[in-house]
Amino acid sequence: MSKSDPTPVTAFAEEDTFCPWDPLEPDGAGLSVHDFLTTLFSHTSNGLRRAITVPYADQFGLSVSEWRILSVLAHAGSLPFPELVKESAADKGQVSRTLAALTQRELTTVEVPPAGRKGMLCHVTEKGRDLYKQVMPVAQRSQAAMILKLPPDARRTLYAVLKTLRSECGEMDGS
Repeated sequence: MSKSDPTPVTAFAEEDTFCPWDPLEPDGAGLSVHDFLTTLFSHTSNGLRRAITVPYADQFGLSVSEWRILSVLAHAGSLPFPELVKESAADKGQVSRTLAALTQRELTTVEVPPAGRKGMLCHVTEKGRDLYKQVMPVAQRSQAAMILKLPPDARRTLYAVLKTLRSECGEMDGS
């Protein structure tokens, strides 16, 4: 199946697939670094980014980071900087650098408060919103093509698992 082939995987043969997590003990003994949840997610995330996001971001002259910040801001209209950092799931330095690049390209603006006050407010410009409206349908099709490679029950399971893990991570860090 090629990257662009939307044909779904028809079955997940559980009996044919060894899972190193099945015999997993609470102490994690015997768990290889290659089978760590974080390693698998990192490799999968990087692969998905290369296969899905990079092609359409490149097509519109954006980096993946620029697309992430632009799409979050276009969806919200404007956000305080700390909220933009949280919603984009990126670190402050990366968001700051990306926002500076987007602002230089007149896709975003940053409202700096008067002296002695805290909190920058980030806005998408009309030019940024127009670019977002061009990219979003392409992004949606690209994302859907990959999601549709999974059978419906696998899609539902994956979505539920990801939501559960995201919730658990939020509880762990107190957010």
